[in-house]
Amino acid sequence: MEYSSFENIPYFNECSAVMSAEGFKLVELHVVPQNGKINISAVIASSDSKKDIGVSDCAKAHRALFSEMVKILGKNEDDISMEMCSPGIERTLRNAAEFEIFTGREVRVWDKNVNDWVCGKIKSSDKNQVTLELEGGGEESVAYADIAKAKFLHL
Repeated sequence: MEYSSFENIPYFNECSAVMSAEGFKLVELHVVPQNGKINISAVIASSDSKKDIGVSDCAKAHRALFSEMVKILGKNEDDISMEMCSPGIERTLRNAAEFEIFTGREVRVWDKNVNDWVCGKIKSSDKNQVTLELEGGGEESVAYADIAKAKFLHL
């Protein structure tokens, strides 16, 4: 798994600030020009790791982010299409930088060194590894280079 800083994603910092002000964390942002229009897709998470995102949360975030993107891009509202969604209950983490956003969430990571899932709550993360609080007690750090796949753990 690779770590790609969110700062390298166009418009991410500006949009993240808007979502923070609304009580959300921006997880993913894609801004794609297509045939003179701009398609935007965004994934948000709650600032509280114990809360999930609902339809009303997505609507609130959409209103705030859409108006901000109209200003940032200097486009007419009719030229922008935006989709806002939650990470879902079985999210596959695509970027190792997401571990920081989901601190406190239960996840499972496929550790290539042990050829098995390691399950636990995200305690901390940095640019090289994630540290999980294990279900049976204790903690384990797994380097991103050793992670083949990471997913939310749900019951």
